[in-house]
Amino acid sequence: MSSLTFQNIIISTFILYLLVFTVATKAHEDEELMKQEFLDVHNNIREHMGEPPLNWDEELAKCAQNWANALSGDCNMIHSNGPYGENLFWGGYDHWTPTEVVQSWASESQYFDDKGNTCSEGQMCGHYTQVIWRKTCRIGCARQKCNNGGLIVVCNYDPPGNYEHENPLYETN
Repeated sequence: MSSLTFQNIIISTFILYLLVFTVATKAHEDEELMKQEFLDVHNNIREHMGEPPLNWDEELAKCAQNWANALSGDCNMIHSNGPYGENLFWGGYDHWTPTEVVQSWASESQYFDDKGNTCSEGQMCGHYTQVIWRKTCRIGCARQKCNNGGLIVVCNYDPPGNYEHENPLYETN
């Protein structure tokens, strides 16, 4: 083998290493930005309602990712019935950002009467009330592409909310 060929192999290997490292670093940075976006949009909504901020929790995020992976075959919106509060989202395309997902849950606020602790008849409010639940302090979310197209998103909340006859914003005795 000539020294020129050996040198080309070394250079090619180094370039390949740089490409793999760059792609892996970019993927990690994208994941960190996604986590921060989920946290920021939740906390912006909570701040608007006078609620304390949430903290990101890797264990909750891991649990959310495991459930999103389990649902990715057909992406049916089935709750895990795990120990945490849980919001699910499915979109027909895979471009949904964390902001768009959480804002879709927050849009339920128009149907929720916080003074009466009621939701307008025929409407959903549970995603929104979980986002703003006063006693919740930790969150972890995950996104997964569906095998049949689209995107499934799972967010876990601890402590969980949405207890019957409890108001998400006010302490009740």
